[in-house]
Amino acid sequence: MPIRKLPLVTNHIYHIFNKAIDNKPIFLDRRILQRTIDSINYYGNYKTQVRLSHFLNWSIKRKNQYLKDSANKSKNLINLLSYCLMPNHYHLLLEQKSDNGISKFMGNFQNSISRYINTVSNRKGYVFQGQFKAVIIETNEQLIHVSRYIHLNPYSSFFVKNIEDLKQFKWSSLNEYISRQKILCDIDLILSNFKNGNDYWEFVENQAEYQRKLEEIKHLTLE
Repeated sequence: MPIRKLPLVTNHIYHIFNKAIDNKPIFLDRRILQRTIDSINYYGNYKTQVRLSHFLNWSIKRKNQYLKDSANKSKNLINLLSYCLMPNHYHLLLEQKSDNGISKFMGNFQNSISRYINTVSNRKGYVFQGQFKAVIIETNEQLIHVSRYIHLNPYSSFFVKNIEDLKQFKWSSLNEYISRQKILCDIDLILSNFKNGNDYWEFVENQAEYQRKLEEIKHLTLE
Protein backbone atom coordinates (compact mmCIF):
# COMPACT_ATOMS: atom_id res chain seq x y z
CA MET A 1 0.00 0.00 0.00
CA PRO A 2 1.41 3.45 -0.91
CA ILE A 3 2.43 5.73 1.95
CA ARG A 4 -0.16 8.42 2.66
CA LYS A 5 1.23 11.95 2.25
CA LEU A 6 -1.24 13.38 4.77
CA PRO A 7 -0.87 11.73 8.20
CA LEU A 8 -4.16 10.88 9.90
CA VAL A 9 -3.95 12.19 13.46
CA THR A 10 -6.09 11.06 16.38
CA ASN A 11 -8.75 13.57 17.51
CA HIS A 12 -8.58 15.39 14.17
CA ILE A 13 -11.39 15.50 11.61
CA TYR A 14 -11.07 14.60 7.92
CA HIS A 15 -13.20 14.74 4.80
CA ILE A 16 -12.85 11.26 3.31
CA PHE A 17 -13.98 10.39 -0.20
CA ASN A 18 -13.40 7.97 -3.05
CA LYS A 19 -14.84 7.08 -6.45
CA ALA A 20 -15.70 3.82 -8.14
CA ILE A 21 -13.38 2.55 -10.85
CA ASP A 22 -14.32 4.06 -14.24
CA ASN A 23 -16.94 6.14 -12.37
CA LYS A 24 -19.30 3.18 -12.47
CA PRO A 25 -22.64 3.73 -10.67
CA ILE A 26 -22.12 1.21 -7.87
CA PHE A 27 -24.48 2.84 -5.35
CA LEU A 28 -27.87 2.42 -7.04
CA ASP A 29 -28.99 -1.01 -5.86
CA ARG A 30 -30.84 -0.59 -2.55
CA ARG A 31 -29.25 -3.77 -1.22
CA ILE A 32 -25.78 -2.32 -1.79
CA LEU A 33 -26.76 1.04 -0.32
CA GLN A 34 -28.16 -0.55 2.84
CA ARG A 35 -25.16 -2.85 3.16
CA THR A 36 -22.91 0.23 2.92
CA ILE A 37 -24.80 1.91 5.77
CA ASP A 38 -24.54 -1.29 7.81
CA SER A 39 -20.80 -1.45 7.13
CA ILE A 40 -20.25 2.14 8.25
CA ASN A 41 -22.09 1.44 11.49
CA TYR A 42 -20.47 -1.93 12.17
CA TYR A 43 -16.84 -1.14 11.40
CA GLY A 44 -16.98 2.39 12.75
CA ASN A 45 -18.37 1.54 16.16
CA TYR A 46 -16.51 -1.65 16.99
CA LYS A 47 -12.96 -2.96 16.81
CA THR A 48 -13.97 -6.28 15.37
CA GLN A 49 -12.12 -9.28 13.99
CA VAL A 50 -15.30 -10.69 12.45
CA ARG A 51 -16.43 -9.82 8.95
CA LEU A 52 -19.83 -8.16 8.66
CA SER A 53 -20.98 -10.90 6.26
CA HIS A 54 -20.32 -13.51 8.96
CA PHE A 55 -21.78 -11.37 11.74
CA LEU A 56 -25.07 -10.93 9.86
CA ASN A 57 -25.57 -14.71 9.76
CA TRP A 58 -25.46 -15.04 13.55
CA SER A 59 -28.47 -15.27 15.84
CA ILE A 60 -29.74 -12.03 17.41
CA LYS A 61 -28.57 -13.20 20.83
CA ARG A 62 -25.06 -13.92 19.60
CA LYS A 63 -24.91 -10.59 17.73
CA ASN A 64 -25.95 -8.61 20.80
CA GLN A 65 -23.43 -10.35 23.03
CA TYR A 66 -20.62 -9.86 20.53
CA LEU A 67 -21.37 -6.16 20.11
CA LYS A 68 -21.55 -5.71 23.88
CA ASP A 69 -18.20 -7.44 24.37
CA SER A 70 -16.59 -5.47 21.54
CA ALA A 71 -17.86 -2.15 22.89
CA ASN A 72 -16.50 -2.93 26.36
CA LYS A 73 -13.04 -3.90 25.14
CA SER A 74 -12.02 -0.75 23.30
CA LYS A 75 -13.14 2.65 22.09
CA ASN A 76 -14.36 3.35 18.58
CA LEU A 77 -12.00 3.69 15.64
CA ILE A 78 -13.81 6.74 14.30
CA ASN A 79 -16.60 9.17 15.02
CA LEU A 80 -18.91 9.69 12.03
CA LEU A 81 -20.06 13.30 11.67
CA SER A 82 -21.78 13.17 8.28
CA TYR A 83 -21.96 11.08 5.12
CA CYS A 84 -23.46 10.89 1.64
CA LEU A 85 -23.60 8.00 -0.82
CA MET A 86 -23.70 9.07 -4.45
CA PRO A 87 -24.10 6.72 -7.45
CA ASN A 88 -20.36 6.54 -8.22
CA HIS A 89 -18.69 7.86 -5.05
CA TYR A 90 -19.07 8.50 -1.34
CA HIS A 91 -18.28 11.25 1.16
CA LEU A 92 -17.56 10.75 4.86
CA LEU A 93 -16.73 13.31 7.52
CA LEU A 94 -14.76 11.41 10.15
CA GLU A 95 -13.03 12.16 13.41
CA GLN A 96 -10.24 9.71 14.22
CA LYS A 97 -10.74 8.36 17.76
CA SER A 98 -7.79 5.98 18.07
CA ASP A 99 -4.38 5.67 16.41
CA ASN A 100 -4.73 4.49 12.79
CA GLY A 101 -8.48 4.45 13.36
CA ILE A 102 -9.48 5.95 10.02
CA SER A 103 -7.12 3.71 8.04
CA LYS A 104 -8.36 0.58 9.84
CA PHE A 105 -11.98 1.60 9.45
CA MET A 106 -11.60 2.47 5.77
CA GLY A 107 -9.75 -0.77 5.05
CA ASN A 108 -12.56 -2.79 6.62
CA PHE A 109 -15.27 -0.62 5.07
CA GLN A 110 -13.98 -0.59 1.47
CA ASN A 111 -13.05 -4.28 1.53
CA SER A 112 -16.46 -5.22 2.91
CA ILE A 113 -18.37 -3.21 0.32
CA SER A 114 -16.13 -4.42 -2.51
CA ARG A 115 -16.75 -8.05 -1.59
CA TYR A 116 -20.48 -7.49 -1.37
CA ILE A 117 -20.72 -5.58 -4.67
CA ASN A 118 -18.68 -8.27 -6.43
CA THR A 119 -20.95 -10.97 -5.01
CA VAL A 120 -24.17 -9.19 -5.95
CA SER A 121 -22.86 -8.21 -9.40
CA ASN A 122 -21.17 -11.56 -10.09
CA ARG A 123 -17.85 -9.87 -10.83
CA LYS A 124 -14.27 -9.85 -9.56
CA GLY A 125 -11.62 -7.22 -9.00
CA TYR A 126 -11.27 -3.78 -7.51
CA VAL A 127 -14.31 -1.57 -6.97
CA PHE A 128 -12.77 1.72 -5.78
CA GLN A 129 -10.05 3.92 -7.27
CA GLY A 130 -7.23 2.85 -5.00
CA GLN A 131 -6.47 4.66 -1.77
CA PHE A 132 -9.21 6.87 -0.36
CA LYS A 133 -8.66 10.64 -0.38
CA ALA A 134 -8.43 12.64 2.86
CA VAL A 135 -8.57 16.39 3.53
CA ILE A 136 -7.96 17.62 7.07
CA ILE A 137 -10.50 19.96 8.65
CA GLU A 138 -8.55 22.81 10.24
CA THR A 139 -11.22 25.26 11.39
CA ASN A 140 -14.78 25.21 12.66
CA GLU A 141 -15.86 27.28 9.66
CA GLN A 142 -14.36 24.69 7.31
CA LEU A 143 -16.14 21.94 9.26
CA ILE A 144 -19.63 23.33 8.80
CA HIS A 145 -19.00 24.26 5.16
CA VAL A 146 -17.72 20.76 4.31
CA SER A 147 -20.75 19.21 6.01
CA ARG A 148 -22.95 21.43 3.84
CA TYR A 149 -20.99 20.49 0.71
CA ILE A 150 -21.45 16.80 1.51
CA HIS A 151 -25.18 17.12 2.15
CA LEU A 152 -25.73 19.16 -1.03
CA ASN A 153 -24.01 16.60 -3.27
CA PRO A 154 -27.19 14.87 -4.52
CA TYR A 155 -28.67 18.24 -5.50
CA SER A 156 -25.57 19.88 -6.98
CA SER A 157 -24.97 16.80 -9.15
CA PHE A 158 -28.63 16.87 -10.37
CA PHE A 159 -29.26 13.41 -8.91
CA VAL A 160 -31.99 15.05 -6.83
CA LYS A 161 -33.86 17.54 -8.99
CA ASN A 162 -35.73 19.58 -6.37
CA ILE A 163 -34.05 21.13 -3.33
CA GLU A 164 -36.97 20.15 -1.08
CA ASP A 165 -36.55 16.52 -2.14
CA LEU A 166 -33.06 16.62 -0.68
CA LYS A 167 -34.65 16.38 2.78
CA GLN A 168 -36.01 12.95 1.84
CA PHE A 169 -32.79 11.62 0.33
CA LYS A 170 -32.28 8.42 2.28
CA TRP A 171 -28.58 7.84 1.73
CA SER A 172 -27.11 10.82 3.53
CA SER A 173 -27.08 12.16 7.07
CA LEU A 174 -28.93 15.38 6.24
CA ASN A 175 -32.20 14.22 7.77
CA GLU A 176 -30.43 13.40 11.03
CA TYR A 177 -29.37 17.04 11.21
CA ILE A 178 -32.75 18.51 10.30
CA SER A 179 -34.66 16.25 12.70
CA ARG A 180 -31.88 16.31 15.34
CA GLN A 181 -32.19 12.53 15.65
CA LYS A 182 -28.93 10.64 16.02
CA ILE A 183 -28.93 7.43 14.00
CA LEU A 184 -25.41 6.94 12.66
CA CYS A 185 -23.83 10.34 13.18
CA ASP A 186 -22.61 12.45 16.04
CA ILE A 187 -24.49 15.59 15.04
CA ASP A 188 -23.82 17.69 18.15
CA LEU A 189 -20.48 19.22 17.12
CA ILE A 190 -21.78 20.73 13.90
CA LEU A 191 -25.25 21.58 15.20
CA SER A 192 -23.73 23.49 18.12
CA ASN A 193 -23.16 26.25 15.54
CA PHE A 194 -26.89 26.54 14.80
CA LYS A 195 -30.08 27.31 16.72
CA ASN A 196 -31.79 24.12 15.61
CA GLY A 197 -32.17 21.69 12.72
CA ASN A 198 -34.17 24.17 10.65
CA ASP A 199 -31.43 26.75 11.06
CA TYR A 200 -28.92 24.21 9.72
CA TRP A 201 -31.24 23.46 6.79
CA GLU A 202 -31.38 27.17 5.91
CA PHE A 203 -27.57 27.20 5.96
CA VAL A 204 -27.54 24.27 3.52
CA GLU A 205 -30.31 25.61 1.30
CA ASN A 206 -28.74 29.06 0.96
CA GLN A 207 -25.73 27.53 -0.83
CA ALA A 208 -27.69 25.08 -2.99
CA GLU A 209 -27.95 26.99 -6.28
CA TYR A 210 -24.39 28.30 -6.10
CA GLN A 211 -22.94 24.84 -5.49
CA ARG A 212 -25.06 23.37 -8.28
CA LYS A 213 -23.85 26.05 -10.69
CA LEU A 214 -20.22 25.36 -9.78
CA GLU A 215 -20.77 21.65 -10.42
CA GLU A 216 -22.35 22.41 -13.79
CA ILE A 217 -19.41 24.63 -14.78
CA LYS A 218 -16.95 21.93 -13.72
CA HIS A 219 -18.63 19.37 -15.97
CA LEU A 220 -18.71 21.79 -18.91
CA THR A 221 -15.00 22.49 -18.42
CA LEU A 222 -14.15 18.78 -18.41
CA GLU A 223 -16.12 18.01 -21.57
